[in-house]
Amino acid sequence: MISPTPRPGGGPSLRELAGTGRLPDHQVMDRPTLDWIARRRPAGPGVRPRLPHRPLPLVPKDTWFARRETAASIHGARHGARVAVLVQLLAADLGLAPDQGQALAAAAACHDCRRLNDRDDPGHGQRAADWLAEHSADVEAAFGTAATTEAITAVALHDVPHHAFTADQDRAYWQHQAAVDLLKAADALDRYRLPLARWWPDLGRLRLQVPAWAPVLAHDLVVSSEQERLDGATDAQALEHALQAVMPE
Repeated sequence: MISPTPRPGGGPSLRELAGTGRLPDHQVMDRPTLDWIARRRPAGPGVRPRLPHRPLPLVPKDTWFARRETAASIHGARHGARVAVLVQLLAADLGLAPDQGQALAAAAACHDCRRLNDRDDPGHGQRAADWLAEHSADVEAAFGTAATTEAITAVALHDVPHHAFTADQDRAYWQHQAAVDLLKAADALDRYRLPLARWWPDLGRLRLQVPAWAPVLAHDLVVSSEQERLDGATDAQALEHALQAVMPE
């Protein structure tokens, strides 16, 4: 259960704001909303994926984000880092080559870095892809692996529904289908951070069949990492502690 410590400054929670249609442009997790999320853990098997090693914690730098407010928001650094973890787990489950999975995870950590707000913000995927192409050396220096053309394409298309692809986007999708669908699935699985259940993952809309353990693990990763951050951990510490909690050695 989440600590009942009140939020600094008080005010309505994200869940309350969502229920009345008053969500701000920049949305930050709070304890009442996280408590509500924690009490709604999805049903599923307790089996965890078995990997040679725990996924690498790839936390994007705050300076990589288009706006400082976005880096701390529900589409910010922790969201990117969790999606990178889920990409690594799904890639291993699907049998992707390790270097392919790591390149996609590095790009996934940055997939929302060019968002201007926490609303729909159409085009933010392409903006992030352009940023990745321009700053590939910075990403490689931070994460130890560069974002490939395949990974950058996945970022460019992650926010575009399949039915809305242009002719060029459709050609890019079929060239890098596995990577695009994997990133879309990982991004969707982290929707447990959102303050209304109707916004949570709808696995039927994905083209990738995710393993049965994925929704439970994704939910636990949200709750654990967001709790750690609310308790004062840095983004990197929050992710590391969450990985230890949900995937113990």
